[in-house]
Order: sequence, then C-alpha cells, then structure tokens
Amino acid sequence: MLGFPLLLIPFAIYNMIAFIVPMEWGLTLYTFPLKSGVAWAPTLSDAFLVFSLLMLMFEFIKATNYGKSVVEHFLSIVLAGGAAAEFVMVDKAGTSLFALFIAICIVDMFAGFAASLRRARRRTEMTAPYVEPVPVRPAPAPVAPAVRVEPAKVEPAAAMPAATMPVVKVDPVPKIEP
Repeated sequence: MLGFPLLLIPFAIYNMIAFIVPMEWGLTLYTFPLKSGVAWAPTLSDAFLVFSLLMLMFEFIKATNYGKSVVEHFLSIVLAGGAAAEFVMVDKAGTSLFALFIAICIVDMFAGFAASLRRARRRTEMTAPYVEPVPVRPAPAPVAPAVRVEPAKVEPAAAMPAATMPVVKVDPVPKIEP
C-alpha cells in the first residue's frame, strides 16, 4: 500500500462507472429525513466525493507516518495530469464531479510536496556533520609576585603608674566669646 497513491482507487472507480456501467451520477442513494423537516438525498456523485476525500485523508496519514517516496510523488503528478487530460479530452469525464476530483488530486500532489520538503529540511538539520567542540581554556590570570607581609613588631608600653599620668580638665560647656 506504500507504493502507489490511494487516489488511484477513486479514479479507477469513476472510470468503471462512467465507461463500463452506464449509471447516472445524479442517482439518489437514500433519503434522510432531518429534524428540520427537510429530506436530504445524497447522490452517487456526493458519495464519490466523500470517498475521494477519505482516500485523501488516508494519503495524508500515510505521508506523515512513512513519508512519500519519489515514485509516489511521480505517480501523484501523473495521476493529476492524466485526470486533467481525461477531463479535457473525454466527453464522459467532462463533469463538475470529475473537476472536483481533479482538484482533490492537485491538493494531494501539493500537500505531498510540502510534506516531503519539510521532512527533507528536518533531515538535513538532523544529519548535519558533527564537529567536535574545541575546549576553551581560560587564559591564566597574571600572578602577582608573592609579597610576604610580616606583622609589625610592637613593643609593649611600659606601664605607667596612675599617679604619674597627666590629668586633663575639660569644661562641660564650651565658652563662646563674641
């Protein structure tokens, strides 16, 4: 299931219904009565478009999980181009239903390109060559010459007797002369 675009399935179904089994695309499949009182009657073309959109969704899921190969990109381009050529050249394919299917094919083609470009960008970022980091050694700090500081030698003061100490008198309130 990884080898081909899933939109080939609705393309083949459209061609089988259009060329082998002559059915009208406007055929009502079932009538659903709605609460509003309206009867909704989807047609065969509506079911075909829903099926094509489901295949597009599965194609997106497949592309995000596994990625798309170059062959799948090529086949999605061929499918979109072939469907567009059939729309222009074949009278049974010249319907608005088939034009909408071509639009779905083109969305698949461009979404596949965008996903592969994003995946390739991520792959190149992840596989960048590893460069061994060079350790940066800090420059040695300048060493100041070793200076040895000796504590000052203080000779003990000779003990003075209390009687020989000078007495200083201090006035408690200074006198200011004008």
